[in-house]
Amino acid sequence: MRIKYTISIIFIVALVIIEKENNIISKVSDKLTPRLTPLTPLLMLSASFLSAAQHNVSTDTLSALENSTRSIQHSAASAARGQKHILLLATTRTGSSFVGEFFNQQGSSMFYLFEPLWHVERMLTVESGGTNATVAGPAYRDVLRQLLLCNFSLLESFIEPPPQDHVTTALFRRESSRSLCEDPVCTPLVRKVFERYHCRERRCGPLNLTLAAQSCALKQHRAIKSVRVRQLETLRPLAEDPRLDMTFIQLVRDPRAVLASRMVAFSSKYDVWKRWAMDGDLPVDEDEVRKLKGNCDNIRMSAEIGLKQPPWLRGRYMLVRYEDIARFPMRKAAEMYDFVGIPFTAKVEEWILKNTQASKEVSGVYSTQKNSSEQVEKWRFSIPFKLVQLVQKVCGPTMTLFGYKFAENRDMLTDKSVSLIEERTFL
Repeated sequence: MRIKYTISIIFIVALVIIEKENNIISKVSDKLTPRLTPLTPLLMLSASFLSAAQHNVSTDTLSALENSTRSIQHSAASAARGQKHILLLATTRTGSSFVGEFFNQQGSSMFYLFEPLWHVERMLTVESGGTNATVAGPAYRDVLRQLLLCNFSLLESFIEPPPQDHVTTALFRRESSRSLCEDPVCTPLVRKVFERYHCRERRCGPLNLTLAAQSCALKQHRAIKSVRVRQLETLRPLAEDPRLDMTFIQLVRDPRAVLASRMVAFSSKYDVWKRWAMDGDLPVDEDEVRKLKGNCDNIRMSAEIGLKQPPWLRGRYMLVRYEDIARFPMRKAAEMYDFVGIPFTAKVEEWILKNTQASKEVSGVYSTQKNSSEQVEKWRFSIPFKLVQLVQKVCGPTMTLFGYKFAENRDMLTDKSVSLIEERTFL
């Protein structure tokens, strides 16, 4: 029977404080993990193990914990095998789905996951009435850690409806991960069972997370794409975990372009911005401006930490601008692979060639097929200058750090002969 926990903001914040004071790896996940399974790592369940012993839990459960110990020992040797663990960090509408495909398409040696933290954010929002960074950060980190170790049990705790015997029909965007739609994870189709995010290129049964974990363990490298981590600093324990060989790639984009794209893709959420665009006499909503500033500041502060290369990030952090990828996709993809330390395969090259010269017919809002060079300048003709001025005022320090030039007037904004991108190299 699945144990349901009521996630309290005050309760989890208190746990975070305790964690900092005692310098332990993860007490938050101990409290968020709702059930014991053969996939649950002993590291995350030490408290549960003690509790089980005190309450005379069955030998099957204790045996499962022993199996988890062996799994952890197996993971500890990953660095010696040249195994790489990659996190692509971004925000929405920065081209992260497209860039994620650079790793998704790599081939049989890569296990790739698309936005698994969607489930975590959704449950935390429902339970607490909003996503609080103090609560979400540690939870995101712990789920990512376990997924990079090929363990899905903690993620299962956040999937609704709950998986039955580690089988789910509800994993967000399953079809965006080739690893989850290939043999042996692609089980025979089960008729009359609806799976919202079903595999597209072949018909598979509901996702068996045990098979997914086994497939992950057999792959040499693992990559995860996420737009939900606000601060790079919260992921420091991953960089210092001896079982992982972490690389963080932070993808950024001109905040003016991001706003223009979000106004189209998330139309209802950006209704206030659209009204401003049409009627300049409307008063500025301070909450919306504050939200914009918070987003820009979070991105900038994470990048500042990464670019300073503190000891825990030295050789593990790379900053990439969307605009550079859109203009030079093959070169930038090769640079990312070189930085991570993985061979750049012909299969990835082929995918990039195919998906950067797409026609308008297939270039939808959420499509990864784009005429990439056109995307760089498109925003300049879809957003009024008064909104550009507002973004420049609020996000000025972020734009300066990433080398985005200010548009001084309407003519400069729409003059294609004037570049708004400085040629910069980020080491």
